[in-house]
Amino acid sequence: MDKLVATIVDGLQESKAKDIRVIDMSGLEEAAFMYFVVCEGTSSTHVAGIADGLTDYVFAHTGERTLGTIGMNNRVWVAVDYGYVLVHIFQKETRDFYRLEELWEDADVQAIVES
Repeated sequence: MDKLVATIVDGLQESKAKDIRVIDMSGLEEAAFMYFVVCEGTSSTHVAGIADGLTDYVFAHTGERTLGTIGMNNRVWVAVDYGYVLVHIFQKETRDFYRLEELWEDADVQAIVES
């Protein structure tokens, strides 16, 4: 697994994110990102906490800063951009509605075992 992606997964686990999936799209020509990392929080407060905790964790462990974060106002779907990695933090109902993992069915999807 890519070092930045592995650090992102560790940061999400640190913030108690649920059902983490890594979607490797590096082999797909039409993909704008090499990786999507998808997870969920249990409430709007948890989603925001995951996003905040993730950016702090990644910076502390890699020195990488996010290129931007969107969705913090509604906190049902927050996206954190790390250039070639886009992290999606959902509330469960929103994740179930959009089903990102199914949109990229040609990509390799890895489920992360909760620690």
